Amino acid sequence: APAAVRRTATSIPVLQVENIRMGAMVNNMSFSIFPGEVTGIAGLIGSGRSEVAKVIMGHTKRNFGGGRIWLNGREVRYSIPAQAVADGIAYVSEDRKLDGFFETMGVVDNIGLGWLAKFAKRSILAPRRRMREIARSWEERLSIRRIGENQVVLQLSGGNQQKVVIAKSLAQEPRLVIFDEPTRGVDVGAIAEIRSIIRSIADSGAGVILISSYLPEILDLSDRILVAKSGTIAAEFSRADATAEKILHAAVH
Repeated sequence: APAAVRRTATSIPVLQVENIRMGAMVNNMSFSIFPGEVTGIAGLIGSGRSEVAKVIMGHTKRNFGGGRIWLNGREVRYSIPAQAVADGIAYVSEDRKLDGFFETMGVVDNIGLGWLAKFAKRSILAPRRRMREIARSWEERLSIRRIGENQVVLQLSGGNQQKVVIAKSLAQEPRLVIFDEPTRGVDVGAIAEIRSIIRSIADSGAGVILISSYLPEILDLSDRILVAKSGTIAAEFSRADATAEKILHAAVH
């Protein structure tokens, strides 16, 4: 059964966003994200959908008094993304070079650094063998393909680069994963694999936000679809009710 059907009225949202305001881009945006569910956020470029994700992560500062955010019922305000990561939020964006990886390092080291960032802060001597074991297990689970042990991430295909970014995030065992245009610039062969990974994250019980310009992707993966327009949420559809026409109408009118 789709996750939207599994969710009961007593489900506590993993994330609640209330009246978020940020510059001219996000204007009183409110929504909730539930565990075990993919919530798609559709909308035109400039509708505030990517900007609100950056506010949640602490990439971008919201206005003074610009709304409230709760994670698992506890109010949070992050000034840097590392704080959000420590609390169990992962962010995977299309801008892999900005957010995602150290391009001159190999696959295992990149994924391992994700794990280290979350779990090894208190250890003076980072458990390197453990880090590599975890990184290799994620590399295997996501079928990351590379040539040779020391191939740097920059030399991988776009799809494999994106899978490294996702693996690095999943190694942190997040409770909420935000995907912002996760298949843009990705080779066709890897798109289906990445979509399947996104679905499996929700099926494992985490909350997932999927921000995408590509409507078939939103319709294919989401249990619930929010439509952003002019910095606010203009409409919400269940998976059963959503159509491309309804989403486009809400995004434009």
